[in-house]
Amino acid sequence: MRAKLLFIDDDTAVCDAISATLTARGYQVVCANSGASALQALAHSAFDVVVTDLNMPGMSGLELCRRTHISQPEVPVVLVTAFGSVQSAVGALRAGAYDFISKPLQVPELLLTLDRALEPRQRKNDAEPASEALAKPPLLDVTVGDSAAMRHVYAMVTRLCATDVTVLITGESGTGKELIARAVHQRSARSAGPFVAINCAAIQPTLLESELFGHARGAFTDARTQRRGLFLEANGGTLFLDEIGEMPLATQVKLLRALQERVVRPVGSEREVPFDARVLSATSRDLEHEVAAKRFREDLYYRINVIHVQVPPLRARGHDITLIAEHYIRLFSAQFKREVRGLDPRVEQRLLSYPWPGNVRELKNCMERAVAMCEGPTISMQDLPERVLTFAASQFAPSPEQSGELLSMDEVERRYVLQVLEAVHGSRAEAARTLGFDRRTLYRKLKSYGEESS
Repeated sequence: MRAKLLFIDDDTAVCDAISATLTARGYQVVCANSGASALQALAHSAFDVVVTDLNMPGMSGLELCRRTHISQPEVPVVLVTAFGSVQSAVGALRAGAYDFISKPLQVPELLLTLDRALEPRQRKNDAEPASEALAKPPLLDVTVGDSAAMRHVYAMVTRLCATDVTVLITGESGTGKELIARAVHQRSARSAGPFVAINCAAIQPTLLESELFGHARGAFTDARTQRRGLFLEANGGTLFLDEIGEMPLATQVKLLRALQERVVRPVGSEREVPFDARVLSATSRDLEHEVAAKRFREDLYYRINVIHVQVPPLRARGHDITLIAEHYIRLFSAQFKREVRGLDPRVEQRLLSYPWPGNVRELKNCMERAVAMCEGPTISMQDLPERVLTFAASQFAPSPEQSGELLSMDEVERRYVLQVLEAVHGSRAEAARTLGFDRRTLYRKLKSYGEESS
């Protein structure tokens, strides 16, 4: 299939020239001369990629980019900017642009950029039909956005959905580990079966074994009837063990045997019952540290950690923050019957600079409050919680009492830049977006750190 491209420029001659050039190279090209006409085209037809000029009368390329990314996040947007507008282009990257190229347009550079932007589409076309459904990011709150860190998670989910392998999902509290588990279940061959979840930290240790494996009638006081247990309740589907790091050692022994033998023995029963459920686990603890401290069994750790999915913290997801915020604005506006349509630009910058220790859960709470308090069409600074308003970026740097050393500002910056780069799995474009740098600045800093080949 030929890729369908929407090209936007207020100069008709430029549109004609680019259309002729790309059509000759196999593209199906539609041109628009304004942001408004481009939105109409996007509403009535499906496009594989959008290329737009930055500076146009009326709606700018920046605003068009932002609206396109909100309504159709799967469509890559390439921004065309004059040489002196690089800083504006960085703002567009934060708004969701795939990339930007400078004027005057050079055909080889444009074609190379389009090839990169369309690579995910090509992989999708080459895949089997069943794999196509798996490749689409789950429509869940936690997976709004397409940052490099989350694309890595999507790729992991896609690969492991086709198997029944045991998965361990880790990440900070509030990052959406259960939502990732539900996405795995919904896109697996077990999707027609039940998804059964239990928080191991929320059940008393003395009752956890009965909850998981069931019990026979009369097994203990108040056991007036037989109980099947969650392993059997999840037959044909998926059992999700949240906060497995909180499970008592005695229960860990029985869980290990159940996973190895694929049978459970209800409390008070002498009969073993086979089960057919896929087991997914999650924890916010460092299980390797727990194993070293003898609080978690090493053999169980290796049994549940066949595939490891690390869910990134919200602070490592760059412009996803504003996309998730806008998602919740729409959700709570409908729920509260309010007409709140977006974020004040100052609020957007504040959300991007705040570290979100409570992750997506905290952002959801923040947006619920903001929509409830908002008196106008957009969320303003006064609608944000006090903790977000008063946060200072200097809180990223550890105090001398905490670190035991005095650091120069250059060293603080170096450590944080490398930390962000690691969090986004080495993606320099995503790191630059998160840090608020243009990519040339990031490359220069990495070279000064001796990291130019990383």
